[in-house]
Amino acid sequence: MHPLRQIVWRSLGASSVGAAALLVAACAQQTSAPARSGANVILSGTQEVPPVSTAATGSGTITVLMDRSVSGSVITTGAAGTVAHIHQGAPGQNGPVIVPLNKTADNVWSVPAGIRFNDNQYEAFKLGNLYVNVHSAANPAGEIRGQVTP
Repeated sequence: MHPLRQIVWRSLGASSVGAAALLVAACAQQTSAPARSGANVILSGTQEVPPVSTAATGSGTITVLMDRSVSGSVITTGAAGTVAHIHQGAPGQNGPVIVPLNKTADNVWSVPAGIRFNDNQYEAFKLGNLYVNVHSAANPAGEIRGQVTP
């Protein structure tokens, strides 16, 4: 093979390998940075502080995006909920309300549009120190509670 042709083929081969490596790195970078963090919430009376004896239960998902915007909802059964909130507090501890939830259907409580966590709330979320609490007339301090698991 002519020496000039060898140089061209080697250059093309090296360029192809380099381009493939860049493409793989770019794809890996896209998939390694998740766009959101979701959380499952399972509510029961036994998680209340102090525990409440009730047949009511609930479940849902609270989602926190990387920009700290919050969305999601919980669905309850067996409870005539009067209000519901996301509170800041570790498991076994009560804490302040940080997001009032809207009743969007029978037994459905949803995060209002436009909610964003501040730095402190976001850190509490990442540490598992947020919970959803559904209150009722029978249990105004809270009938069912579930920690938000990041």
